Amino acid sequence: MTEGTKDLYTGALAVRKRHSFLADLAIRCVKEKPLGTVGGVIVLLLLFIGIFAGWLAPYGYNETFVGGKLEGMSSTFWMGTDNVGRDLLSRIIYGARVSMFVGLGVPTISMIISTTIGLVSGFIGGKTDLIIQRFVDAWVCFPALFIMLTFMALVGSGMVQVILVLGIMGGIGASRLKRSAVLAVKMNLYVEAAKAIGCPTWSILIRHILPNIMATVIITFTMGMGGAILAEASLSFLGYGIPPPVPSWGGMLSGNARRYMIQAPWMAIFPGLALSIVVYGANMFGDALRDLLDPRLRGGIGRYSGGPRKRPDL
Repeated sequence: MTEGTKDLYTGALAVRKRHSFLADLAIRCVKEKPLGTVGGVIVLLLLFIGIFAGWLAPYGYNETFVGGKLEGMSSTFWMGTDNVGRDLLSRIIYGARVSMFVGLGVPTISMIISTTIGLVSGFIGGKTDLIIQRFVDAWVCFPALFIMLTFMALVGSGMVQVILVLGIMGGIGASRLKRSAVLAVKMNLYVEAAKAIGCPTWSILIRHILPNIMATVIITFTMGMGGAILAEASLSFLGYGIPPPVPSWGGMLSGNARRYMIQAPWMAIFPGLALSIVVYGANMFGDALRDLLDPRLRGGIGRYSGGPRKRPDL
């Protein structure tokens, strides 16, 4: 076999062994970001538990047991019961469904709003950009908790209301990051060439700008999951979020949990532990995706595998 034929054969094998984008991303995450991998597993477990909560929970989330009030951990009730005799494990499992809806719904709405504002503001520029950014500056000056409580008091409590309020709030604030990404992309030559040949603005935004800022969009989506779950827990803790008897981890930490914290500490420990683990996992997963998708961070500082990669030919 000649040298040229050997090179062609080696190249064909390399092409054959090439993985898809998602498979390559998963492999790199496992090898380079162990904490991110753990966070991804936690997020997948949250999705799995939320989807199959009706089959995984041993009892209904509002099912009470006579004589089972404030019962400690046992073989019947693995995490004990609350002050009205409801199984705490079942309520935490159903609470994962609430966190799943919020953790996916809020970043989705936020992503749509922030991407739209960022594309329009960053690409058009001029007076349009000035007006939009001054509105965004004024919006982010207000305390987030004050705005959340105000809007929740106006629209009322509920799952849909919480997702809409948190999604709109997060979308307006996150638009500045998308705008900066658009400003960095729109100066490239291929965008100037598209303008020169007369491509309409919407075509340039969809076909040239949006695909090149997708890494930023994906990163902000994943990193927004933990914040959305924590914000919903804060609203439910204050009584403005998911109304009872639907279980929410934040709502389970308020009211009766604080009243019986000394007598039945499991009522506060287990919901708080579930909330902490899920938010930690979502943040670690989003941070790992940021490092993996940002080409400026590949092979640089912060790799768990220990320093930059070496070229195979050196």
